[in-house]
Amino acid sequence: MSNTPTPDRKKVYIIHGYGASPSSHWFPWLRDRLTEAGADVAVLTMPNPQEPNFNAWVNQLSASVPDLDGNTYFVAHSLGCITTLRYLLRQNPAKPIGGIVLVSGFAKPLPELPILDAFTEQPLDYDRVIRSASGRAVIAAKDDSIVPFAYSKELMEQIHADFYEVEHGGHFLESDGFTTLPIVFDVMNKMLYA
Repeated sequence: MSNTPTPDRKKVYIIHGYGASPSSHWFPWLRDRLTEAGADVAVLTMPNPQEPNFNAWVNQLSASVPDLDGNTYFVAHSLGCITTLRYLLRQNPAKPIGGIVLVSGFAKPLPELPILDAFTEQPLDYDRVIRSASGRAVIAAKDDSIVPFAYSKELMEQIHADFYEVEHGGHFLESDGFTTLPIVFDVMNKMLYA
């Protein structure tokens, strides 16, 4: 992302999850596609992704995203989803941002990954999340073995988001066969330019 985006230009921040990096999965592909479509895009590097610390991750967003406005958008994956929501609540923008697309998101503890419990210890203020983002979408696969499909569906219901259900996608990882993810591009592009 350029250091001086024009005020009316759409800014998209891609937030990776646990154990990932900006070069993982479908993130570089999405960055390139959204850039081609006219947005300023940054894939953030979250600290210590193998042993993520709640405060360090939220603070990384605070340091990396200087301004929130109607032209600010987030695409987040897995742990990046709850991190993005916590960040929005901490920032408490006066006006809603453009939108959020949450892929394999969750807002309660994952039984198989207790290392992530600090991110979900406190309940989310769902009403404030709704007020903080004009556009809201959740994408989930029915066969996700890391974040149960029901968790993503519950998150969608709590934040009144559009829901995109994928029959076979797993956790949308490169190891699941995903180095591109057109549904995320389509949902975000529609949100950006509708």
